[in-house]
Amino acid sequence: MKDKYIIYFISRTKAEMIKFIDNKLKKNNLDDLIPSHGNILTALFESDKPLTMKEISKKIGKDKSTVTALVNKLISLGYIEKEKSISDKRITYIKLTQNARNIENSFNHISSQVRETAYNNFTEEEKKEFLRLLKKLSTNFRNANKLD
Repeated sequence: MKDKYIIYFISRTKAEMIKFIDNKLKKNNLDDLIPSHGNILTALFESDKPLTMKEISKKIGKDKSTVTALVNKLISLGYIEKEKSISDKRITYIKLTQNARNIENSFNHISSQVRETAYNNFTEEEKKEFLRLLKKLSTNFRNANKLD
């Protein structure tokens, strides 16, 4: 196998996945959202409490500046809001609004469709092996970036 195609197919798969999610968002009248908002909303939907920017950043694996830009956009769209900690005014929490709660079922349905499409015709063993290999690939790049 020509290993130069691995990176090509990862890139192409990501582009197709983003296109798929965009289409599903539009079909569900959520076209004000973009796929990268999904990670933040998922983190908040899955949490039983508001989260700090640092907690969100860690959960979704993105740097704080990227999270800040996405959070600010979600605030302007009315899906989340900031709330200062009562006990420590230096801490700001990010929490879902009622607007976000209103779309939660549609959002979860889209997420389910993404997973179903991604793993269609995969056995459980293939999913485990695929995840193991992707983690290995990701670690290789993370370690190489630490050297630069």
